[in-house]
Amino acid sequence: NTFVLDDASDTVSKEIKLSATQVENEGINKAEANFEVSGKLAADNNTVGGVLINYTEPKEARIPKTKWRLYEFKGDKNTSTLYIHRQSAYLIGRDRKVVDFPADHPSCSKQHAVIQYRLVDYTKEDGRKGKKVKPYIIDLDSTNGTFVNNHKIDPSRYVEVKEKDVIKFGFSTREYVLLHESSKDDDSDFDNNVDTP
Repeated sequence: NTFVLDDASDTVSKEIKLSATQVENEGINKAEANFEVSGKLAADNNTVGGVLINYTEPKEARIPKTKWRLYEFKGDKNTSTLYIHRQSAYLIGRDRKVVDFPADHPSCSKQHAVIQYRLVDYTKEDGRKGKKVKPYIIDLDSTNGTFVNNHKIDPSRYVEVKEKDVIKFGFSTREYVLLHESSKDDDSDFDNNVDTP
């Protein structure tokens, strides 16, 4: 590979030749071909009822074995229970044509957030490595944000959610508590901030 630049000095020409030779001889990694759909073709494959979905599941998406639930509260009253263990992702928002669970508050976006189960690496108690399906939430660049335990999460970034986490969407007063079938009915996890003698 020889590159010639018009009106270029010999020094520049030698540096370009050297760079091309380094790529060939040192085996510098070039980007591998990516044959996944993108652009307009991806948009055509990611529609429901003619509505473009603003989210695509990652390769590590999995259906969980744990039977997770979201308990919806308005004030102190449990208004409903959402069973969220039957598929790998749940879209939440105002657009009832495409969402799995509607969030009808005016401050919520049409496609507000996604609860996504992902197969991730973790370290077992004995130090060995393993893989586990864990729940995550991702805000889809909503106008008014998604909150986990009253902290606004960054948009377009996965945040792991854990048992007893409280999720809110926009300025809605509804709160969603994440629990599963084996969740304990006590508050022992919340006593960690008490000083002991």
